[in-house]
Amino acid sequence: MRAMVLDAAGTPLRLEERAEAGVPGAGQVAIRVRACGVCRTDLHIVDGELDRPKLPLIPGHEIVGRVEALGAGVTGLKPGDRVGVPWLGWTCGTCAYCRAGRENLCAEARFTGYQIDGGYAELAIADARYCFKLPAGYDDVAAAPLLCAGLIGYRALRLAGPAERLGLYGFGAAAHIAVQVARHLGQKVYAFTKPGDKAGQDFARGLGAFWAGGSDRPAPEPLDAALIFAPVGALVPAALAATAKGGTVVCAGIHMSDIPSFPYRLLWQERVVRSVANLTRRDGEEFLALAPQVPVRTTTVPFPLAEANEALRQLREGEIEGAAVLVP
Repeated sequence: MRAMVLDAAGTPLRLEERAEAGVPGAGQVAIRVRACGVCRTDLHIVDGELDRPKLPLIPGHEIVGRVEALGAGVTGLKPGDRVGVPWLGWTCGTCAYCRAGRENLCAEARFTGYQIDGGYAELAIADARYCFKLPAGYDDVAAAPLLCAGLIGYRALRLAGPAERLGLYGFGAAAHIAVQVARHLGQKVYAFTKPGDKAGQDFARGLGAFWAGGSDRPAPEPLDAALIFAPVGALVPAALAATAKGGTVVCAGIHMSDIPSFPYRLLWQERVVRSVANLTRRDGEEFLALAPQVPVRTTTVPFPLAEANEALRQLREGEIEGAAVLVP
């Protein structure tokens, strides 16, 4: 198989030819990769902002593929099934968090494309427990962003609670799905982009945002909740300032620059700041059932597998509208 491999943080990925991905062990499946989304978390890993990857590493955690082989004990899947593999790739299943359905907080968790080789390759090995059957109606490329951008956006929406007026800060892959789900739920969406990003604002309005403008502008009216997808800590006090009494600000990224100090009055009156960590299987099952009902339509920019470095560069420079997807 061919794979794009990270040898050290801050270096370009290297195209490598390997004999095979390996044989699936007990509870695992071998997957022929058909598409893999390029996520900002991949960028954080490649750039060294997430500093505990296994090395060498095959990145990628928005995997769409077909099951080729089953390890011992796997039930519910068969060769030929189309599945998706998300960021959360393995949990212990026995700790207090796992037993309570909060496996996203398992201390022993391992993550696809971080501690487990991921989908920037032609073949991948995955834990069958964390393989989701994908809804019909999405081709392989269109389905890939659902597996992280979609799932994290959905979890962030859930944790924000009821919100008639919802702000989205950072309008990339996750927000372009979240806005569609929020509109389906009857929410009024305000999209905040990089200052001066007219194309991004037009993109947001085209997907149903009621208002779109730069993140340096005040909200036109108080927000009930705000989701922050951009990894910019300075957006936290900005979002708090835009939020009404009792509102919630959800930080939806795995990495963010430091949050600057801010006056207590921005937090007072029972405003809440919280983070989203990873996902649970419940999130995956609920969102993948909901997506066709909305229906969520993903905007994608496909790249050949060998052009993974270019896809990451364009993501880093903010040149991608929607989501980049690698196609082996």
